[in-house]
Amino acid sequence: MALGLFIFFIIICIIGVPIGFAMGAVTIASFAALGGDMMIIPQKLFSAVDNFTFLCIILYILAAEIMSNGGITESIVHFCDCLVGHVRGGLAYVNVLGSMLFAGISGSASADASGLGAIEIDIMTKAGYRREYASAVTAASAIIGPIIPPSSVMIIYAACAGGISVGKMFLGGLLPGILLGLSEMGICYYMAKKYNHPKRENRSSIKEIMQATYETLPSLILPLIILGGIVSGIFTATESGAIAVMYAIIVAFVKKTLTLKSFYECCVRSAKTTASVMFIIAVASAMGWAVTTLQITQKLVAFFMSYVSSPGMFLLIVNVLLLAVGCLLDTSPALLLMVPILLPVAMEFGIDPVHFGVVVCINLIVGLITPPVGMTLFVTSNVAKIKLTDLYKEILPFVAVAIIVLFIITYVPFLTTALPNWLM
Repeated sequence: MALGLFIFFIIICIIGVPIGFAMGAVTIASFAALGGDMMIIPQKLFSAVDNFTFLCIILYILAAEIMSNGGITESIVHFCDCLVGHVRGGLAYVNVLGSMLFAGISGSASADASGLGAIEIDIMTKAGYRREYASAVTAASAIIGPIIPPSSVMIIYAACAGGISVGKMFLGGLLPGILLGLSEMGICYYMAKKYNHPKRENRSSIKEIMQATYETLPSLILPLIILGGIVSGIFTATESGAIAVMYAIIVAFVKKTLTLKSFYECCVRSAKTTASVMFIIAVASAMGWAVTTLQITQKLVAFFMSYVSSPGMFLLIVNVLLLAVGCLLDTSPALLLMVPILLPVAMEFGIDPVHFGVVVCINLIVGLITPPVGMTLFVTSNVAKIKLTDLYKEILPFVAVAIIVLFIITYVPFLTTALPNWLM
């Protein structure tokens, strides 16, 4: 029965049914086949989104929209250009470094690729870089957004896992996000030397760097407020979202970039973005009934405990499995489908749930730039106005580096557990 439902799900996804509706179709089919009470479905849909933790997703998204509306993306690019623009291939470093800073505001790969990416691709193209390469750097750096806190992906994992601190997940993703960014800069360095990429002739003066820092300071302070408040226990992750929105409104008001009309537009865009995520969360909760009824989790635990001898081997299998899943599904539905099944097995092997969560999240995030699907690749190709096939060729070195970083994180738990254990 489970195999039949899975095949049905894959088929309707392949024919182009949106993932949320595909999950809904499988849910209804499973209830009909297993004799479930259809009245449970609306109850599950409501109870899934009636979660205080999920409120911070829309609040973080709204804060990012308000900050971006104030021209913060341009100031981040200018700040990074002042720091590293004079190095050969410097605009590629600017692209990656800008994404690492913007990650502390948006927490979204799509927001990074469509907002910051549009500016970066045009600047790199005008400076003499191939547009395909500029687009690949943009797509690769965009996936740092959901890793460096705040991150909606980490919030969803914490909610799925139950009892896992959102603050610990945020801290767990900090060092891996920085490591991924530095690794991508390594690829940019190699490409710059190989293809003699252009550089800015003049270094920025101390005065210019200080001015750029002043302009970018509001965006740099926001993630510090969020993390600092959560780690110190001053407020919860959800409360930090409200603080972030208030801070963004104050900054936009002081800079005179926020009007009633623009604030309304920010709210509408945030609502649209959040609605798609919350719909998938709601449907996945109802789909969980079928998973429970078919005892998929129990059977999977028994299988792994019988045939897998070590936590390291289990993590290897999980990585291979999720890399394949990440190529087919977006991050949120993949988390909602796989975490309730795999986490109990990880717990049986004694794997730290925060470490396991960061590994799972980064694994699925890498899928965002992995051909042939790679949702961030679609966004970037549309923004850059290039063929998707051309982007596939350029992105492969970055995918390879991301997978290497993933396996380092997998087998060096210290990178994900050190900060949460030390600070929380």
